[in-house]
Amino acid sequence: MGIGVRYLGRIASTAVIALLLCAASAGAAKLRSLCEISYPSDSRIPWSCVKLKWGDTPQALFGDYWKDVLRFNRLDRRHFLGGAKVKVPKNLAQVRDFNPMPLTYPDAAKEPKFIMVDQAEMFLGAYEHGKLVYSFPIALGIQGKMVPNGNFRIDAADRRHQSNLYQVEEIGRPYPMHYGLRFWVDKSKEDWPTYWIHGRDLPGHPASHGCIGLYDEEMQYDYYRSYDRKVYRDKYRPLTRPFLEDAKTLYQWVVPAASDPGEFHKIKNGQPVLITGRPPT
Repeated sequence: MGIGVRYLGRIASTAVIALLLCAASAGAAKLRSLCEISYPSDSRIPWSCVKLKWGDTPQALFGDYWKDVLRFNRLDRRHFLGGAKVKVPKNLAQVRDFNPMPLTYPDAAKEPKFIMVDQAEMFLGAYEHGKLVYSFPIALGIQGKMVPNGNFRIDAADRRHQSNLYQVEEIGRPYPMHYGLRFWVDKSKEDWPTYWIHGRDLPGHPASHGCIGLYDEEMQYDYYRSYDRKVYRDKYRPLTRPFLEDAKTLYQWVVPAASDPGEFHKIKNGQPVLITGRPPT
C-alpha cells in the first residue's frame, strides 16, 4: 500500500498513512535463511542449502545461470551477502529461465494485457490474450500487512514514484518506489490506503508493508552505493551491468512511452490485476 510524493487522496493524513503502510522496511534487513521458505514449485526442482561466503557473487558461483538462481530465490544481488543461506539447484539447467507461473491463463484470453500475482509463489506474470509474455519474482507484504486477494485494475502510474515520509538508509534521500503502478485505492477504510506495484529491494522473503516489489537494481546502484560501501567496507561488491530491471520492464509494458509524462498520472481502463494465493511465512 503506498502513495507517491504527490498527494492522491482527499486529506493530508491519507497520504501519510498510505506511505506508512506501503514503504519497505528501510533499515538494514536481518539475514534470513531462504532455505526455510517453501514455494509450490520447489517440489519439482531438487536443491541444496548453501551458506554464502563474503566475496561470493552470483556470476562467479553460477556462471550463465546467475540470474536464474536469483529468480529461483526471489533475490536480488544487494542481498546476496556473506552468511546468507540460499537454495542452489542441484542441476542448474533446471532453472534456466525459471518461471513458476502458468504459461497460459484462458480466463484472460480476451484481455490484451493482464497481470496475475501469485503470492504463494512470490511471482508476477504478465499476459497478452492469456499467454505469458513476462514473469518476475516479487517481494510482498509481511504477516499482517499482506495485499488482499481479488480482482483489481491499474488506475495510475508514476515513473519516479517515491516516498515523502521515509528516507533511504539514513542518507537523506526519499525512499524510491520507481516505476509505480497503482492498482487499488481502498475507499472502504477511512484513510484510503493505496496499493502499488513498484521497484524496490528483493530480499527473498516477504518484506513490504503491502506493496508488490520488483527488481530495480538501477535504483539500488544510484541510491544505496555510498551507504553499502560504508557499511560493508572491504567486503562491498558494487553492482555491475546488466542490472536486473523487472520493474522498468513491466512499467514500459503497461505504460506506452508516448503516453508517459514521467510523473504521476491516472490511467483509464487500465490492465486487470488478479491477486491470488497466500504468501509463504
